[in-house]
Amino acid sequence: MKRLEKKIYKYLKERRWDDLRPSDIAKSIMIEGAELLELFQWSNLPLEEIKRDKEKIEEIKNELADIFIYAIDMSVLLGLDTEKIIRKKLAYAAKKYPAEIMKKSKEEPGTEGQYWRIKKAYRKKGL
Repeated sequence: MKRLEKKIYKYLKERRWDDLRPSDIAKSIMIEGAELLELFQWSNLPLEEIKRDKEKIEEIKNELADIFIYAIDMSVLLGLDTEKIIRKKLAYAAKKYPAEIMKKSKEEPGTEGQYWRIKKAYRKKGL
C-alpha cells in the first residue's frame, strides 16, 4: 500500500495537484461514485450475471479505479496511513456485524433485516 501511496503522491506532485482541497477531492469521490451507480441505473442484476458481462466489468473497473485514486489522493494529502485506516474500519465492522450472526440471518442480502437492526442500534448509541 505504501508503494501505491508514493506513486499517487508523485503523480499529484508532478501535476502540482499536491495541494488540492479535501472538499474538492470529496466532491470528486462522490461524482465518480455517481458514475459507478449510473452503470446500474434501471437494473438490479445478480452478481453472477454482472460478472459474465465483460463490457460492464470494464466499465465498473474504470469507475472503481477513479474512486480508489481519489480516496487515496485524500489519504495521502492528509498524511494518513491508508492501510491502517482500512484495517481499523474492517476490525470495527467485524465487531459490529459478527460473521456468526450475519451468516444465520435468513434475510436476503440488501434487505431490511439483521444488518439494519444492528445499524439502527449503533446509531441510537451514537456510534
